[in-house]
Amino acid sequence: MSVYELLSEYGSRYVLALLTTWELTFFAAIISFVIGIVVTVMRVSPIKPLRAVSELYVQIFRNIPGASLLILLVYALPYLDVVLSYFACVLIAASLIPSAFCSEYLMAGINTIDPGQIEAARSLGMTFSQIIRKVVIPQALRFSVLPLTNLLVAIMLTTALASQVPLNPTDLTGIVSHINTHAVGGITAFMISAFLYCMTALVIGFAGNLIDRKVRLMR
Repeated sequence: MSVYELLSEYGSRYVLALLTTWELTFFAAIISFVIGIVVTVMRVSPIKPLRAVSELYVQIFRNIPGASLLILLVYALPYLDVVLSYFACVLIAASLIPSAFCSEYLMAGINTIDPGQIEAARSLGMTFSQIIRKVVIPQALRFSVLPLTNLLVAIMLTTALASQVPLNPTDLTGIVSHINTHAVGGITAFMISAFLYCMTALVIGFAGNLIDRKVRLMR
């Protein structure tokens, strides 16, 4: 089928698939960034058990394949009487793994902070939580804009896990399987989805570069 024929017949489905991909990316990004910040705070905490748990978390989710995690969520949790929707399973899988990398990027950002700033904050009588909230995390986020932008693109691509479950409406990868199951979309169906992925990634990258240039002026 040609591009025109595909868009004429499946154009509305592609729009829904794109919106589903954006929705999964948006919520997964928020969840992974929040978890990443919490895990990072635990990793620099003076409490040793918290540091150990956070390091274990990062090592586990940094090294587990997304498909394996999705399989556990979809097929293993019901044996524990925990049944989640397919959307929730994909969202969790697309959030936990990037959150580990988010923590790694934030730790790299923290390592760029001059230790003298931490000592100055302590000399002013600031508590650990105040130092984290007012000195460490703001600067770590500022120094990690570009890596976090790349992470956001990776999260968007990770949402392709939705194609492995009967999600309705499906994502940009799942719509290709749907088309090739019901028609002969061939490589053209993949090309349309790839184009939409690329355009979304370009927008994310452009926005990330803009933010980085603005915060770089404050360094």
